[in-house]
Amino acid sequence: MKVNTKTRRDFIKKTAAGSALLVAGGILPRFSPKSYARILGANDKLKVSMMGVNSRGKALAQNFAQQHNCDVIHVCDVDSRAIVNCLEAIKDRQTITAESFVDFRKSLESKDVDAMVIAAPDHWHAPASLLALEAGKHVYVEKPCSHNPKEGEILVEAAKKYGKVVQMGNQRRSWPNVVEGINALKSGEIGRVYFGKGWYSNNRQSIGIGKNTAAPDWLNWDLWQGPAPRKDFKDNLIHYNWHWHWHWGTGEALNNGTHMIDLLRWGMEVDYPSKVSSNGGRFRYQDDWETPDTQVINLDFDKGVSMSWEGRSCNGKPIEGSAVGVVFYGENGSMLIPGGNSYTIFDLKGKVVKEVKDDIKIDPRNATNPAEQLDALHIQNMLDGIYNGKSLNSDVDSGHKSTLLVQLGNISQRVGRSLNIDSKNGHILQDKDAQKYWSRAYEKGWEMKL
Repeated sequence: MKVNTKTRRDFIKKTAAGSALLVAGGILPRFSPKSYARILGANDKLKVSMMGVNSRGKALAQNFAQQHNCDVIHVCDVDSRAIVNCLEAIKDRQTITAESFVDFRKSLESKDVDAMVIAAPDHWHAPASLLALEAGKHVYVEKPCSHNPKEGEILVEAAKKYGKVVQMGNQRRSWPNVVEGINALKSGEIGRVYFGKGWYSNNRQSIGIGKNTAAPDWLNWDLWQGPAPRKDFKDNLIHYNWHWHWHWGTGEALNNGTHMIDLLRWGMEVDYPSKVSSNGGRFRYQDDWETPDTQVINLDFDKGVSMSWEGRSCNGKPIEGSAVGVVFYGENGSMLIPGGNSYTIFDLKGKVVKEVKDDIKIDPRNATNPAEQLDALHIQNMLDGIYNGKSLNSDVDSGHKSTLLVQLGNISQRVGRSLNIDSKNGHILQDKDAQKYWSRAYEKGWEMKL
């Protein structure tokens, strides 16, 4: 059967008010416990600071700005052009005018800021989240929540220590039909699930061979690097191609694979694997791109289940008719969740048993804003967690576990062999070479630690 549903009817849900919220500030570069506080009243709006607003961050700023119970009061970016563009993009979505900062830490000093939204490059996600928590702010951080496993562990502990809400941008956890599909899966609609497959495909072009040159005057290159050890500026790095450099990025696996691995982990109800392997490489072009453009990550779990993720950055042929998606395979059939807010159940012969669709169009290859209306549900879930203590759909503990699975795949790829994993905590067993990638070196003074 076919079921048509609309998420727009509950696009902006009212949140009951009344809970008090204490927010503390401090001084650069770290934040002292002695500072001021702001109490969030019953009719108040959550005041948000945006960090990293060039592309995805600008889309998030627009989404947060249009929420009835939220105002974007600060826009922060090391690119002066991005600040101007973002301020222009949000001016008609809220009644107040946001302030701008090059250094987001200045924003964190403000007693008016309740939460920080982080959409800067991957190497900034965990360090910036920690600084925000230390300043007494709630955090919305885009996936992946960390650049390496150690940062993820620190962030989980920091959320507990500071008692703040930390939501990761696994937005599909809040998409109604996806939630319905996962619940159907868990209720046994296709029987015991024993294998899951996720994928992402695109037709990305070569990034070429970059030249060392002076950073442009619109960019604070030192602050862009932040916690990462310093390197010379290259003219083919900013703003997107950093994804394909291990020093700052995490490759396609964490750029897009995190979403699909999270769906698989959620549906199959598993945490840490016992074995991880990865095959692939940079095959399509010879250029500065370091991470794999072709990769298959396999993960085995103690529960007698396995999952895999296939990434093809430079060959966009879809799987199951979609550029991105997952399929769960069970004893009595299979379930497909493609890139949008929908799912389809098949019997063992491949016949459609149930199909649930949505009329909201989604472009999963849109790196900026693939699903604004649906993503608002994820934002409201975070705001409901802050106002009312509601459970988060993608809290930092869950986000770290899903991020870690793909990080382990990348580590396996880099050492060129499969990894044995402690299924109780996700740690690598008896492999010193692989364990070197558990954390990273930092620029002096930027070390991430509690």
